[in-house]
Amino acid sequence: MIIEEEEKIEGKNEKLLVDLCECYLLLNRWASSKFLSICVHCLLKVSLKKEENEEARKEVEIALLALSNIAMWKFIEQNLYLKEIKEIIQCHQKHHNLTRLAYQSAWQFLINRLYEDYSLVEVVVNELHFGREAARELDELRGNVDWKRKEERGKEAKEVHILIRWLDVIGDFFFECRLSNEEYIGLISSMTRLFRASRDNYREINFFCICLIGTVADNRALEIEDLFKSEAIDAALEEIIRSNTKYSQIDFYLSFFRSTS
Repeated sequence: MIIEEEEKIEGKNEKLLVDLCECYLLLNRWASSKFLSICVHCLLKVSLKKEENEEARKEVEIALLALSNIAMWKFIEQNLYLKEIKEIIQCHQKHHNLTRLAYQSAWQFLINRLYEDYSLVEVVVNELHFGREAARELDELRGNVDWKRKEERGKEAKEVHILIRWLDVIGDFFFECRLSNEEYIGLISSMTRLFRASRDNYREINFFCICLIGTVADNRALEIEDLFKSEAIDAALEEIIRSNTKYSQIDFYLSFFRSTS
């Protein structure tokens, strides 16, 4: 159906094509290379909408969410997406026109491309300032969650779900990236604040944060002095001496200290 609609010379139903591409990508991370160029072009076109109304923002959100679901090991030529995704991210940085989920999804789509195209690192780190942007988003989302109230499983606030998505993309970024940048100090500081805020009622997020900081230490993306500045080492030490920390987790924290040393 995607091919048939795309190849129509007259009477092409753009709305139908968008819906088909979104469904295909959201249901299939293993998207065929045959369809990727069509879907990416179609959904980036939707994502570039500048209208301020709620309906347009929702359309952009769903389009970017679908794009973010393309697996990282799927190679896409830069000329099919880079100019457009940079414009989308930079426009939001200037005008804040995207929803939080849409903005996270735009970054997820771009970071996923690092796996097959490491030449993008310079753009991600120094041109689009991933470290600065991810830190700001984590801090703002953290401020919108009531960390004292324990949520029932499956009923967490929307902000919590987007926080977890940001931690996923940060993990993917540091797994691939070896380019150091001073903005990482702010990002690790934000993750440390999230680590402390979530330690009582959101242990999954709490442990996720320290795992990511350990990955940064392993990759030597920061100097040891930077880890001290971000208070990550103090936070890990605090967790070791807490009476309710599990033995299996204590072993991880000790491994964290071995990595930093």
